[in-house]
Amino acid sequence: MADAFKNLIGEAVVRDVGHHLQRVWPGFERQRFESLALAGLEELAFKARAEHLASALQQTLPSDFDQAASLLQASLKPVPTARHEDDPDKALGTLGTDATGLGGWALWAFGEYVVREGMTHPERALQALHAITQRFTAEFAIRPFLARHPQQVLATLSQWQHDPSAHVRRLVSEGSRPRLPWGLRLQALVQDPSPTLPLLHTLQDDPSEYVRRSVANHLNDIAKDHPDVIVQWLQQHLPDAPPARVKLLRHASRTLIKAGHAGVLQAWGLGQAFQGQTRLMLQASQVRIGESLPFEVHLHAAPGLTQTLELDYRIHHVKANGQTSPKTFKGKRLQLSAAAPLQWAKQHSFKPISTRRYHPGRHEIEVVLNGQSVATAAFDLTD
Repeated sequence: MADAFKNLIGEAVVRDVGHHLQRVWPGFERQRFESLALAGLEELAFKARAEHLASALQQTLPSDFDQAASLLQASLKPVPTARHEDDPDKALGTLGTDATGLGGWALWAFGEYVVREGMTHPERALQALHAITQRFTAEFAIRPFLARHPQQVLATLSQWQHDPSAHVRRLVSEGSRPRLPWGLRLQALVQDPSPTLPLLHTLQDDPSEYVRRSVANHLNDIAKDHPDVIVQWLQQHLPDAPPARVKLLRHASRTLIKAGHAGVLQAWGLGQAFQGQTRLMLQASQVRIGESLPFEVHLHAAPGLTQTLELDYRIHHVKANGQTSPKTFKGKRLQLSAAAPLQWAKQHSFKPISTRRYHPGRHEIEVVLNGQSVATAAFDLTD
């Protein structure tokens, strides 16, 4: 799977870049660019491939940044008309390279080139990123500019929050996330997120779900360092919120809900402790790495009560040194009454993934209701 992923930037992408740059600039040294870009490409990981292509561009594009940026922009495909902006999972689906120009993963290298060559020309560089993000994304490339030229970039983002393109409006939020995965961590915004809050205030009710999902992830980033900011945000923006904003705010609250943060639980009406009986049943006392553990949670509310509950569960994983580390997983939100007990079944997979390694030993599973532990059980994970 990792090999397939990195091949999104492969020989075909290199050939496409060479073709379209030569199309808009007959003097482009296409053969030299492709030779430089393909040399050693196969051995590189995904992100390194984009950086490698950027190095080849540096050696073959004009030294004048304005001229080079204009060539990059001219090689781009026209902005697609079918945008799927109401469906975040399809929003990039129309952005691939075709006969009209470049789009998709090739443009990660374009963004990296703009970072390397345009840092002393921030206004022109931002113009290039505005064009690139409409055919792919510039969320990684804009971050070094935000770190180096914060006032200028924030002023530009303030203008872009009203841009006709949902991809540009999404960049306002995604590009300024304090802790964007794969992206440069913006330490100034980790310490003080207030500069981006006015932008998020505008974009949280954006007509595009693609944009709103980014806002939710941005707020969730802030929650990891400033939970009280999210509590205040919920207190201000959750009452009488339209359904789309409620969905956004719930997604933004996920880390603090799983952590059992009292203020966030209270904002969602989940501040009361569960009153009733809980039974956790494991279908096996032993599970092998690579398999799944089936389990069931049975809930019975106290007589006369109807309760709103956030049901999560926590696995205490054994680490390589023999100690344990807990990780909370989302379950479901539910209404429970004494007249209608709940039985919830789940299978938790222990199939190794790239971000988690499993180690044999005695593990625990814990049921969490409204942030409070209500039941635990132990099992053995084996090779």
